[in-house]
Amino acid sequence: MPGSWWMADAWATSPAYLVSWIVLVVFSIVVHELAHGWTAIKCGDDVPLHSGHMTINPFVHIPPFAWIMFLLVGITWGLMPTNPSNYRRRYDDALVAFAGPASNLVLAVLFSLAAVLWGKYGTGVINQEFYQNMDNFLTLGTVLNAVLFLFNLIPVPPLDGSRILGNFVPAFDRLWQGERGQIIVIVVFVGVFLVAGRIVWGIGGLASALLIDFWSTFI
Repeated sequence: MPGSWWMADAWATSPAYLVSWIVLVVFSIVVHELAHGWTAIKCGDDVPLHSGHMTINPFVHIPPFAWIMFLLVGITWGLMPTNPSNYRRRYDDALVAFAGPASNLVLAVLFSLAAVLWGKYGTGVINQEFYQNMDNFLTLGTVLNAVLFLFNLIPVPPLDGSRILGNFVPAFDRLWQGERGQIIVIVVFVGVFLVAGRIVWGIGGLASALLIDFWSTFI
């Protein structure tokens, strides 16, 4: 039914699907934020360490309002405090920003590899229901992380793509400054989330299928 709650829809599909989605979203966001933090530390910024954010605890990375959004719409975000003034090199901010999406790309590759290995060696080893649930979990992990990689590279605040482009083109970064710029950010981001999000899901699904096909040629 259009407009129904995503959790109800996921539960109707399969309780295992709902659990898989929750685990994968939270896990992928934590890895994404830790990648930001680890790279920032390597670039000379110790704020992620002193703020206590170099942890796998999702409640540290995902703020309260983001949990509410996750409950409402099924997707959310995390935060990693950094101080770009501590970076050593001119384009370290872009490097730190790219580390998050890059971690999702790595996860997509690993999940796709695991899906192919599971498809070849998992069948017949255990009962069919567990085999199918694990196959769905690994495939969903591939798609989700491919989508997170692509979506976060869109150059619109607060997505990582805007920090990457802003680090190379300061004039772009200045577009979003000031009270008027913040209003534009909200309008543009909502538009991107509603419109581009669907396109990114389609591209992410295609990229995931290509990854799985790639590994299948070698295994």
